[in-house]
Amino acid sequence: METVVRPARNDDLPAITALYNRYVEDTSVTFDDRPFTAAERQPWFDRFGATGRYRLLVAEEAEEILGYAGTIPFRAKAAYETSVETTIYLGASAQGRGMGQTLYEALFRAIANEDIHRILAGVTLPNPASVALHQKFGFTPVGIFREVGRKFGRYWDVAWYERPNHQTTERPNA
Repeated sequence: METVVRPARNDDLPAITALYNRYVEDTSVTFDDRPFTAAERQPWFDRFGATGRYRLLVAEEAEEILGYAGTIPFRAKAAYETSVETTIYLGASAQGRGMGQTLYEALFRAIANEDIHRILAGVTLPNPASVALHQKFGFTPVGIFREVGRKFGRYWDVAWYERPNHQTTERPNA
């Protein structure tokens, strides 16, 4: 079967929400602690566009959403607008098949010419697969926030990674 990576559409939101809810309910990968309805996720979905800094792509195979990857604002303050944070989630059937790589390749191609200076990623530890994926795409570790999230009755560390957007690697005022 052929896997297609494309921009997410509004009719993908129920499948995207169901995929995400598995992580909410069963993992520490996200610190959300209750599942969402598609209607509750609509405001999150609405901030993505077909162009610009904030994109959301899905991997689809035989009309099934296998995963998604996107870029979201890092912080709300204007000085941070050229920094984005990545988000990537895979369905169980997509794990171990290189789907994360496929999604990230398409995502980074899509934003290559956008006014983005730095791409950031937070990874709840331990998560060796996510660490490996980010390192494969040139993310370098910048620090670990110790015990910053509490879920399932324990505290979790979050490692932070960064990489330049390859089209904007020059540092002004350097």
